[in-house]
Parts: sequence; structure tokens; C-alpha cells
Amino acid sequence: MKGPFKVVDRAKRFIKKEKQNFKNDNKWAYIFSFPYLSLFTIFIIIPVVIAILLSFTRFDMVGRPVWVWFDNYIYLLTSDEEFMKSIIPNTIKFALITGPIGYALSFLLAWLLAQIPHKVRTIMAVIIYSPSLTAGITMSVVWKIIFSGDHNGYLNSLLLRLGLIVEPIQFLQSTDYLFTIMVIVTLWSSMGVGFLAMLAGILNIEPELYEAAYIDGMKSRFQEIFYITIPSMKPQMLFGAVMTIIGSFSAGGIGVALSGQNPTPQYAGSLVLNHIEDYGFIRYDMGIAATLSVILLLIIYVFHKLAAKLFREKD
Repeated sequence: MKGPFKVVDRAKRFIKKEKQNFKNDNKWAYIFSFPYLSLFTIFIIIPVVIAILLSFTRFDMVGRPVWVWFDNYIYLLTSDEEFMKSIIPNTIKFALITGPIGYALSFLLAWLLAQIPHKVRTIMAVIIYSPSLTAGITMSVVWKIIFSGDHNGYLNSLLLRLGLIVEPIQFLQSTDYLFTIMVIVTLWSSMGVGFLAMLAGILNIEPELYEAAYIDGMKSRFQEIFYITIPSMKPQMLFGAVMTIIGSFSAGGIGVALSGQNPTPQYAGSLVLNHIEDYGFIRYDMGIAATLSVILLLIIYVFHKLAAKLFREKD
């Protein structure tokens, strides 16, 4: 009878030892993750919670917040004409144009770069990525000169020389052109971190997968992309999609930087972020600004869930 009891005793000691090791591992995991968790809580969680609470108040940054519950949401949806007529349509249209096109361009450029030698690829990747780092400076220096509304503007100067126009066009103050220019500038500077993630994902795919696929009957690069490349880099595709969604919906400084006005002329280029700045820092109505922030957060969350369904691994 001693044999079975010894086995049970050894099993109990083993389980106890494993539990202790698990606790020690968890302790060190918590210790090393504490700095990140602290910063994430201070700069992300707490501000989001405060914004949600402020969205139910009337707060002018001078007196104490006054609870108004859902009045701010009702006001935006029923009484703020600019919000429903211009801001929301502009934001959704801007995101639906720049998001998919920028995302497709990121993948296409990453795939093309993956086909060329390493040294050339590195130089080209830096060139393509650099506009996303210097977008603000270049926007105020280069793009404003290109679309300047006088004879010195490059585009106006070219059109005048060709005889296509009689007098300069105020591109950056026109409701007909401002939104289109915003889309062009955004796409030009959209090759950011998502682009680098896709490039890394493509380069990490095992070449043997392609060789096996061609042996099994794959006949074209088009099939290679859809049956091997994209399925093999779904985490990078998801990351790129999330970054694109956040960038598209949180863009706001582009229209203001180009037109020099907030709100932009007749709200032609105003997005939700511009409306937040308008209420928060021009009208000093932080209650409405917080409400707009919550609405923007919900919109981004919905589109993020849609992207996750497309690219998240089933397992």
C-alpha cells in the first residue's frame, strides 16, 4: 500500500512546487509590466474615464461641472447643424476614402519593396516612410506653396501659363477644392508604421511556402498574394488596419493647417477632431468637447471591430 501513497505524495509535492513557480513567474511579470501599466492607466484609462464623465456635464473650465446627463448628446444630434450636416459626413467620407486607399497603397508598396534587393529596399523604405514623420512641416511649407491662391502658387502659375484659367484660384479657401486637397496630402503621408509592419510581415514569410504552392499548381503572382502572402501575415495586416482607422478618423490638423482657419471655410474640411478643438479651446465648452470625443471613440471602436473580424486569426 505504500507504493500508491508515495505516488500521491509525490504528485502533491509536484503540484505545490508548480503552483509556487507559477506564482513567482506571475510576480516578476507584474513587476516588469508595472511601469507600462502605470503609464497606460495615467495617460489612457484615466483620461478616457474623465472624458466619459465630462460628456454628461456642462463645464466651461471656470466653474464646477454641472450634471446635464444626456443633454449634450441630444444637442449634438438634434441642434448642432454643422455636426450633422458637415462634420459627421466629412469625417466618414474622409475615412472611407483615405482609409482603404491608404491601406491598399501601404500593402502594395510593401509588397513591391519586398521584391527588390536589400540595400535598395532599405533606401526606398526610408524615402517612402519619411513623409509620415515630416508631414506637418512639409504641409505648411510645400503643399501650401503648391496650392497657394496667388500667382506664386505652383499650381496656379502652371494653369495660368497653360491658359486654362484667367485668374488664380483660391484652392485652400474654396469649398470645392479643400477636401480633395486634404485627401491628397493625407494619402501622400499615409505610409507610416502600418506600412513598415506590412513590409516586415512580407519579409518574414518562409520562401518554402511559395515553392510548395507553385508545385501544387499556383500559376500567378496574383494567386500568390491572396493565397500565401495575405493569410501568412494577418497579424501585420490587422495592425496596419487599426493604425489606418485611427489615423483616418483622428485626422484634423490637415484642413486647419492648409486653410489657416478653424473651423475651415464653411466647414468644408472640418472633421470631428476640429469640432472638438472648436468647442474645447475656442468656445470653452468642455462638456460638448468631451461628448464629441466619446462619439469619436465609439466610431473608431466599431471600425476596429470590423477590421478585427477580417484579419484576426480564427484560433
